[in-house]
Amino acid sequence: MVRRTRQTSPSSKGLQAGQVLRRDVLNAWGWVGSEITDSSSITRDHLLATCGFSRRSNHPFCRNQHKSKSRSARSSNPASPQAVNDIIPEDVIVISDGEDEGHKCSKKACKGNPNCLNYLGQEIWETEESTINNFLPLAKLGENPLLLSRDPDLPVGLKNLGATCYANASLQFLFRQSHLLAGVYNCQIPESKIMDSPIFHLQVTFAALQESIQSVFNPSKLVESLQLRTAEQQDAQEFSKLFMTHLDAEFKKQPDQSLQTLVNSQFEGEQVYGTMCDNCKYRSERHSNFWEIEVNFQNNSKLEDCIGALLEPETLTGDNKYFCVQCDRLQNATRYTRLQRLPPVLHISLLRFVYDLKTMERKKSKSSIVFPKVLNLTPFVSSATGSNITPSSDNVYELRGILLHKGPSAYHGHYEAQVFDTRANAWFLFNDEEVTCIKDQLGDKRSTKKVERNKDDEQDEEKPTGSKRKKNANGPRKRQRVDDSEDEAAASPHSSQNGSPSDIYSKDAYQLIYALRQSDSSINPEVTAPPRAMNVVNELNASHDRECEKYTEKEMSTHLALNSRRGQVLNICNDWSVASDDEVRDCSKHLHAVFSHLLQDCVIASSQALQEWLSVHSVAGLFCNDDNPDSALSPIHIDIGDILCKHGLLDHRHADKMKRISREAYTKIMKDTNCVFEPTLSLDDICSICVNDAFKERMYQIEHPLLVAQFNEKANFGNERSGYWISKAWLRDWVLQKPKMHVTSTNDPPPDSPDFFDDVRCEHGGLSHRTTARRRISIEACRILISLFPEWKPSPVDDEPCSVCQVLASERKANNFEYRKQAEIEKAKLRHMLEYASDKDLFLENVSCALIPLDFLRSWRRWINKPLEVTRPNNLDNSVFFCEHKMLNLDFPDIESTAAIIKRTEWDQLETFYNACPLIALSPSDEIELRFNLPVCSDCRHERLLVWEVAEITVRLHGKRTSKDSTGSSHVQKTYGTNSARQSKRLRQRREYGEKRSIPVTKLMSVKDVKILLQEEFGIPTICQRLILHGQELLDNEATIESLHVLVSDTLDLYEESESLEISDSYDDAASKQEGQGFGGTLLGVLD
Repeated sequence: MVRRTRQTSPSSKGLQAGQVLRRDVLNAWGWVGSEITDSSSITRDHLLATCGFSRRSNHPFCRNQHKSKSRSARSSNPASPQAVNDIIPEDVIVISDGEDEGHKCSKKACKGNPNCLNYLGQEIWETEESTINNFLPLAKLGENPLLLSRDPDLPVGLKNLGATCYANASLQFLFRQSHLLAGVYNCQIPESKIMDSPIFHLQVTFAALQESIQSVFNPSKLVESLQLRTAEQQDAQEFSKLFMTHLDAEFKKQPDQSLQTLVNSQFEGEQVYGTMCDNCKYRSERHSNFWEIEVNFQNNSKLEDCIGALLEPETLTGDNKYFCVQCDRLQNATRYTRLQRLPPVLHISLLRFVYDLKTMERKKSKSSIVFPKVLNLTPFVSSATGSNITPSSDNVYELRGILLHKGPSAYHGHYEAQVFDTRANAWFLFNDEEVTCIKDQLGDKRSTKKVERNKDDEQDEEKPTGSKRKKNANGPRKRQRVDDSEDEAAASPHSSQNGSPSDIYSKDAYQLIYALRQSDSSINPEVTAPPRAMNVVNELNASHDRECEKYTEKEMSTHLALNSRRGQVLNICNDWSVASDDEVRDCSKHLHAVFSHLLQDCVIASSQALQEWLSVHSVAGLFCNDDNPDSALSPIHIDIGDILCKHGLLDHRHADKMKRISREAYTKIMKDTNCVFEPTLSLDDICSICVNDAFKERMYQIEHPLLVAQFNEKANFGNERSGYWISKAWLRDWVLQKPKMHVTSTNDPPPDSPDFFDDVRCEHGGLSHRTTARRRISIEACRILISLFPEWKPSPVDDEPCSVCQVLASERKANNFEYRKQAEIEKAKLRHMLEYASDKDLFLENVSCALIPLDFLRSWRRWINKPLEVTRPNNLDNSVFFCEHKMLNLDFPDIESTAAIIKRTEWDQLETFYNACPLIALSPSDEIELRFNLPVCSDCRHERLLVWEVAEITVRLHGKRTSKDSTGSSHVQKTYGTNSARQSKRLRQRREYGEKRSIPVTKLMSVKDVKILLQEEFGIPTICQRLILHGQELLDNEATIESLHVLVSDTLDLYEESESLEISDSYDDAASKQEGQGFGGTLLGVLD
């Protein structure tokens, strides 16, 4: 068989004039205006075409790409293209168009194809592995307890209970001190005190670290028994010292003599402080015991040099001479410190936290220190006679632990521990729950990797275990609390110097633990925990085993259910495509009706609904809630609202989201997966109302340009004295391709609609005087518009303008002149009133004054500024300031919010202009006071100020204050009583109070609500606000405005405080520098 390309036909030269190119015949709306022009002629096929379901649509029926090979073959059908190719003889020539005859199905090309059911998420069901991985989390089996199982190559970690990393690091140290571990295990605890005893819980903790099958142990019981505050971080060195003191006290209570001296024999050394007279060599010495050696260090210091500097003798001369009892006089002397005896386990504390005299604060030293794995302290140990011990004496120590402090601050950070485990003969990094093996370098620069398995284990099936397994499964096991110290990863300055290759460099080392080299041979690493502690650990192990078995059973049953559901889903997806038109035509006549029925009998769903069914809902019924087992029986409703219109039917505007599946497949979805599409719709459920509206809109887009073209041809014809007036704004919009006035599926408004009526007609019905708002059109053009808008009554061009409007315009022009003139007169004679409205801080001293309502002043000022637009106030009435007893119901504190003070001379002018009355005069009695000429009724005033629901109170903002300012030093506004005096000096000080603003409040609002409003108004955080009312600070944030007896005229004084140290967060520089209470209030604090 040979294939050849068809020769290309000569291209057409174009369309003839008036010829219509019917390229939209396959378009969903190609029938509008071509086949029908009236909505009553819309048929079912037209409805189907709007959604792409008609036979005229160009959406192909794509092959089901996910159909299994066993069922996808239609090769048995002799009408299939492949079968045809198989029977074509070799000597037949097939001529094609040279392009791919089949439709290329792709996710992008078939996004809006309702006949393509590919790319909906079927790939997650293709393999058993992908099905399990995608749907197993939906079973909500919980965390896999197998991930919490201990890796046999890794020690057990300790859970951080909030900020207890310091305790976890120290406990990992202590557990690996074999003598101490044996001593803790050998402690006898009374049965009555066992549950409250820290020693018992320490036994349980150590037993768990030794025998637990879980990767992490929770030491909450031990922390609770020690009364430690889990949210408060402490110093690890201080905790270690106090905890050892507590253990020593508990050991001394034991009857076993070896336990009583255990701490002293293992951790206690002896040193001598002495002074020797240079003249007679007399020595004065004092012996003391120590549990640790504290050393200072500079950058790049070596540990041996630091110890040597600590023991460096000091010469006492001059004013520091020593009084020798043997010489009986002041003599030059030498003061010395001597290590006389070292313990088997030596703790060396590095004084990394130093006190900065410039900032008067503690800070963390960034200096690096160099320390060896093997430390020879023989040169630093002296005998009782002061001579060095002979080299035969063994004071050689090996490094056993490093305590690291991560973070740049001395007030917060994170503790980690690098500890040598004698049982595993390896170094481990203990970072709370996470434990890793250190294979390369200790200190800051390190690379961590898991302990290598032997060759037999490597051949086994690889599976994650222990801490590493959980980390790999669930991502990072813990977030990093603080940043590491700066330049931590930088190359060490000693890397190119003469330091020993075994030396360790660190900028974070906080404490070092060394052990005598020969001490390890005498320690039995196999120490057995006491039975009671092991019972607790065994129960935890048994519980963990039960959880693992239970989880495994649930996981297996879930796998079986998912595999069964996978078969059902694949069966549905294999046969959910509807038959195409070609398949129907290729069938025999007696099967044609059957396939036609299959083609029409389908269910319409949205792409999103099918994707949700494949990804979630298809398995939702498998994992019923144990608390509500009946939920598995209820069908799962999948919403298809994204393809529905407001009438609840299929919306043609969302046709690109529609997919149709066979009725048979939908029946299987309901039966096998208990899912239903809500609502269930078919091809007969396309909304005819929405299609009818869309049809009208499309017809408008076709007919409107034709009408506009006809109108423009005849708009300017005819004599200028003939024709009709039309709104220029309406016409300018209507002739557009898409008029702005047009509303979808509605008729355009006529030229005389309310929005355009004033352009041609006035309010009296006559021709408007606004000639620029209208234009003339011809009689022929007017007839075209009348055919569209029959109710429109156009105005002929020979109509006369409205005579009433002409008279009113003349009167308005004359009145405007009078208004301007009157405003200028009052503005000149009441200049102070206008300035008071502009500047309320205008001062009046030694002048007779009067009171007017503030509302009148505001209305009058608006009229002065815009006399032609604002109505002039009618009169001035001061009766609102009088009570029923004919006395004043306001006092000076009320004036600012209700009244204004003006000059008495201006009051006389107001009497002339506005018949102002009655007069409320304010007379100066001396140089500094103003008084009312009328009495104030206190009862009526107080009642008026209390009776309100919503009011505006004045808030006066003062300058920013520091936390050192006291409440008592706050300047508080005075409150005046009845007939009280108002001093002019106080008026001068008004600007000193700062900015004033009014805020609306209700009686039910709390102080906290007011502070929130002030935060929005002034931008001051609520925590930095201090509110003063009547001289008292409002400290109770829950108090209401009503309970505080706030009056309408009251003023709140607002002070902005600098943010104090106590309110900063835990990582704020200011807050972090506050020294905490340490171990006060805990069991260890008693020993402090």
